[in-house]
Amino acid sequence: MKPNRQDTESQQRAAEDALFGALISLRTLTECRNFFRDLCTPAELQALVDRWQVVELLEQGLTYRKINELTGVSVTTIGRVARFLTDGFGGYRAAIDRTTRPESPTSH
Repeated sequence: MKPNRQDTESQQRAAEDALFGALISLRTLTECRNFFRDLCTPAELQALVDRWQVVELLEQGLTYRKINELTGVSVTTIGRVARFLTDGFGGYRAAIDRTTRPESPTSH
């Protein structure tokens, strides 16, 4: 949170919920792409894309050095992504599982 913001924890949570609600309301890849292009600067969007690419490469078992060579992402950022991939909140894992494994007929 920005140091000059006076939001309470519950106000911050409500603001996050509003953003995340907007994200899950999007129905197509094009809608999602356009939302992020409106929301983020090109540099911010590239940083997000880079981190997701790092997740995918870590899942393939590539070394930090090889990922750095392929992407130009710093080894520090790669390490941070790797740490959250294994010890984070489970967001990366949920997204990986849902985008790389075909849905079974009984899953929703």
